[in-house]
Amino acid sequence: MRSLLKLNPEEVIKKAGDRLIVCEDLEELHLKFAEDIFNKIHKNNENNKPTNLILPIGPIGQYPFLVDMVKKNNLSLSNCRFFFMDEYCDESGFALKINHPLSFKRIAKATLLLPLKEYGIEDSHIIFPNEENINNIRNKIVEIGGIDSCYGGIGVHGHIAFNEPNINIATSNPRKVNLNKYTITINSIRANVGGNLENFPKEAYTIGMKQILEAKRIRLYCRNGSPYDWANTILRIALFGEPGDDYPVTHIRNHPDYKIITDRDTLATPKYII
Repeated sequence: MRSLLKLNPEEVIKKAGDRLIVCEDLEELHLKFAEDIFNKIHKNNENNKPTNLILPIGPIGQYPFLVDMVKKNNLSLSNCRFFFMDEYCDESGFALKINHPLSFKRIAKATLLLPLKEYGIEDSHIIFPNEENINNIRNKIVEIGGIDSCYGGIGVHGHIAFNEPNINIATSNPRKVNLNKYTITINSIRANVGGNLENFPKEAYTIGMKQILEAKRIRLYCRNGSPYDWANTILRIALFGEPGDDYPVTHIRNHPDYKIITDRDTLATPKYII
């Protein structure tokens, strides 16, 4: 860990090669994120092919750019299927209602789905994991021919969606999970709830790591997105750590087509190496 953190940005870039894309700032990162989604849909539309994507809520700064691109180019979304990565549970174990401030579905609708409601995407083609569909998602993905691209962020200890460190995590399917204390802590700090650990969701529904790793392409966007340098370590682990269950993101290194996109702030060497 210490040897990875001692790498300066230029050394990281050289060691990572074409697996790493570095943006100057978050605006450029979000713009590139939006462009990648747009280009994938546009290319498939031109070839009369469907587009099946796994999408995150976190980061979300890409979605306003994507909305503008779709509207400017009158891009049809009628042949798209969007599988959103995850959703928190309430205290009874049900997916959060859309009026809950932490609802991922609420955020997706506000930033992406409602602004694009006139561009042809069908409600049945928008999937958020919940108690009703969680056991059918993996079969649905197989039925439609698999996922073209999986987009996402990276958690503080390497989770993608809510696939946190666990034995055999790489073969996990969609399910309800207990969130660990690392996830609850950092998410409560970043969610405008005043660090309310006691009432923060303790469970969530998530797409499986198996479905993520079976996507044809994986594009992960690793950024601090805050004054805290919380992602600088996991960026290096994702790029250079041996594949293993202790940091699930490392399993992508066995995938033939993955890239990690970051910004200069997240690429920086930490001020203190302990």
